Amino acid sequence: MIQKLLALYGLKFNPFTPDLPTEAIYVPPKIEDFCWRIEQALVREGGFAMIHGDPGSGKSIALRVLAERLARLPDVTVGAINHPQSNLADFYRELGDVFGVPLKPHNRWGGFKALREQWQAHLESTRRRPVLLIDEAQEMAPPVLSELRLMASARFDSQPLLCVVLAGDARLPEKLRREDLVPLGSRIRTRLATEHASRDELLACLNHLLAGAGNASLMTPGLRQTLCDHAAGNYRILMTLAGELLSVAARRDLAVLDEKLYLDVFAQPDTKPQRRAAAR
Repeated sequence: MIQKLLALYGLKFNPFTPDLPTEAIYVPPKIEDFCWRIEQALVREGGFAMIHGDPGSGKSIALRVLAERLARLPDVTVGAINHPQSNLADFYRELGDVFGVPLKPHNRWGGFKALREQWQAHLESTRRRPVLLIDEAQEMAPPVLSELRLMASARFDSQPLLCVVLAGDARLPEKLRREDLVPLGSRIRTRLATEHASRDELLACLNHLLAGAGNASLMTPGLRQTLCDHAAGNYRILMTLAGELLSVAARRDLAVLDEKLYLDVFAQPDTKPQRRAAAR
C-alpha cells in the first residue's frame, strides 16, 4: 500500500506519518526561536529549559528538531531519557547508560559522583554542557526530578554542569509548582509553550509538507482550507485527517484529493429519515 501510494502521487514519502524525515518537518517561528536559544545560550551556560502544551500541539516535534540540531554541533553530547516513569535506582541506570558511565545501582553516591565528574570533565575540555532531553517529563517522580536538579550543578549551585530540556503536557508546569519542586521550577531559564495553532499556521504546515513530499498540488486549495477548519487548531488531528484521506484516495485511484472526498469520508450520515420511518 505504501509503495502504491508513493508511486501514484509521485511522493518521496508519506507527508502525514509521524516518522517524517527531520528535514521535512515544518518548524513554526516559535519553535525556531526556542531551538536557537538552546543552541546559542543554554548549551554554553547550562541549566533547565521546558516545553509544555496540549497533546498534538508540537512538543515532541520541537524536541525532535532540537535533538537533530544539537547532534550537529561539535563537542556536544546529547542524551535522551526514554523511560521517565523510572524510580530513582532505574533512573541512575538509564542515565549511566546514556552517558557511558558504568554505575552500580546500590551505590547512589558513587553514581552521583561519577556522572558529575564526567560532565565536569566534558565542560572543562569543550566549554559546552552535555545535553539531556526528557519527553513526557510530567511522568517523572518528584524525587527523581529533585535528584536531577542536585546532580546538574556544582560549586554551591554556581556552576551548571548539564543542559536539561524537559517536555510534557500541562501537568508538567503544574507539577513544578509543588513545594518540593519549586527549587527546580525556579531554575527553568528557557520556556516554550506550544498552543493551539491558528488556521494560517495549520495551512502553512500542510503546504510545507506537501511541497517537501514532492507533490504540492496533491490537494485542492478548498480541501486544504476545509482540513484546517476541522483540525481544531491541532497539528496531530490535521495529520490524522489528511492521512486518512490520502489512504482512501489511493484505494480509489483518485488523481487528486478534493472537498468531495472529504464529504464522502467524514460526513455524518443522515439518520433522521430512518428514525422517522421507524417511528411511523
